[in-house]
Amino acid sequence: MQKTVFTHVITGFLGVGKTTAIQYLLRHKPAAERWAVLVNEFGEIGIDGAMLAGSGATIKEIPGGCLCCVNGLPMQVGLNQLLKTRPDRLLIEPTGLGHPQNILDLLAGPEYHGVLEVRAALCLVDARKVDEPRYRENETFRAQLQSADTIIANKADLCDQRQRQVLEEFLAGLSPARRVDAWVEQGAIDPRWLDGEHAGRPAAAVHAHAHGKPVLPLELPPGETLLRRENHGSGHFSCGWLFAPEASFDFARLFGLCSGLVADRLKAVVNTGRGTFAFNAENGVLSVLDAEPGGESRIEVIHREALDWDGLEAQLRAALSAAPAH
Repeated sequence: MQKTVFTHVITGFLGVGKTTAIQYLLRHKPAAERWAVLVNEFGEIGIDGAMLAGSGATIKEIPGGCLCCVNGLPMQVGLNQLLKTRPDRLLIEPTGLGHPQNILDLLAGPEYHGVLEVRAALCLVDARKVDEPRYRENETFRAQLQSADTIIANKADLCDQRQRQVLEEFLAGLSPARRVDAWVEQGAIDPRWLDGEHAGRPAAAVHAHAHGKPVLPLELPPGETLLRRENHGSGHFSCGWLFAPEASFDFARLFGLCSGLVADRLKAVVNTGRGTFAFNAENGVLSVLDAEPGGESRIEVIHREALDWDGLEAQLRAALSAAPAH
């Protein structure tokens, strides 16, 4: 008889470091175990799947929406595809703008009885954000905290003592009261925390919107080197670009463009004359890491207001180099 698959939902608001935490978990998983990751992003051009490439896990990415929508057929299709690979453990990363309760309800429902065993749901939080009323008052942010079995304060090295205290007081004021279970840096989640029980906490409000549009395949039009897709909802706007594999960016020009961009979130995996890199920016703070070579370049920008997407696209085109990527 096939054993059940330990399944975990890992939530957290935009830019908290969910993908970095999943990368850490995959680097420290037992060598004999097969893991799978189902990842969803708000933007139409998926970036996290490319960032997780080479991790040794089976990755399925669903861009352009929210896994937690009530008619979440794309989630079930992606989930079933991953289950065919017979993983020992499954990690699910919803978009940072998504309410996790519907996902947890589906996973624990009759469709997956005897197939999945829902274990600890983790929520990452950045203590520095709690100073901002738009985070404290955001229903999705609060629901992510209330649905979690374990609350992990990430980026602890960047928080001062006052910010830590503000977070603790904010969590204590929730109903029911919560607390920080662990403080970590750079997503260093102890894999043993995954083995906790899932308490099935009821959320105060359940995310109930539905996306009517289907998840479209990401395919460059014949003869084109660029595909652009936009999305909006949950008080945010996104625009993403997919560039053909042979398109190569001038590293210095792209770095300057990304460094100066004013946006809540930027993610990219790009081919440049220096190699392939992952760009990751939150509120103007940019980091760059080596990435798995090959494939298309992908860039996604998310902000609370629509930006001048045409102007940004023109700057991206100008940052392309005539030299092929190495």
